[in-house]
Amino acid sequence: MSFGQQGGPQSQWDPWKPHSQQPWTSGGDSRTPDWAALAEASESRNKRRRLLFIGGGALATVGIAAAVAVAVVSANGDDGSNKPTAQLPATADIPSGSTGPEPSFEPTSAPPPLDPNDFIASAKKDTAPLSPQTLYPDQQLTLGGTVYKKGPTADTKDCSAAALKTLPKILDANDCTRLMRVTYVDGGIAVTIGVAVFDTEAQAAKAKGQTDDKSIVRALSGKGVKSFCNSAVCRSTRNSYGRYAYFTVAGFTNGKDVTDKDTKVFAAGDALQTFTFDQIRRRGEAQASAAAQAG
Repeated sequence: MSFGQQGGPQSQWDPWKPHSQQPWTSGGDSRTPDWAALAEASESRNKRRRLLFIGGGALATVGIAAAVAVAVVSANGDDGSNKPTAQLPATADIPSGSTGPEPSFEPTSAPPPLDPNDFIASAKKDTAPLSPQTLYPDQQLTLGGTVYKKGPTADTKDCSAAALKTLPKILDANDCTRLMRVTYVDGGIAVTIGVAVFDTEAQAAKAKGQTDDKSIVRALSGKGVKSFCNSAVCRSTRNSYGRYAYFTVAGFTNGKDVTDKDTKVFAAGDALQTFTFDQIRRRGEAQASAAAQAG
């Protein structure tokens, strides 16, 4: 049995089959394809694809919207498992974007440092330990290149007993409460420093103002230091700072009189009276610093 134009059934063009499997028209042995059928099938296929694409996009959009709706419902649910809004501060705690006037503040400044002079001006504030050892703690001093060795010390409440000539009366008249002395030596030169203590700066200044060249502190000997300035001419100084009046008497331990040419004696007296001033000043600074830290 043979098939062909006359023996078998007429095949139709199937748009869903591959090109190689399509039947050909009966227009002779040339097997020419039916171009009109091909065009119609292609158009039908493209239309179906567009419908599928549009339908799939719509379904995707619906799916996204449903997911968003589920997320919103979950965020606002009552189960408390996921509440991101609970992590935000209350409305009153959120800074507002107000552009109103800025708050003003009073200018501030650090308090002024405490004045050391206030602490050595009166007995009420000058309360640190006081003795010849606190003012003159070192066994030797190097001042201006000269080494002075410490000798005897003394401390008395009877101020007039440690003074000579016009000084005892002045100390008593201004209510001196204490007189401390210490002697330093440099070879054959000795210097005694006397520090008279008063309750107020005014009393000390008044006492110093009443002194003269005959207002002399009594020289202190002993502890290896020979007597000096008992009858010989010596050089003396007097001054005051805060509630303290301080005096020096300097001379030779061999009893020699001091003259204007004895510059080493003058230098010794000046160096030790300057050191005394510095020690009183340091005393005030230390108390001011301690008060500032405590406050």
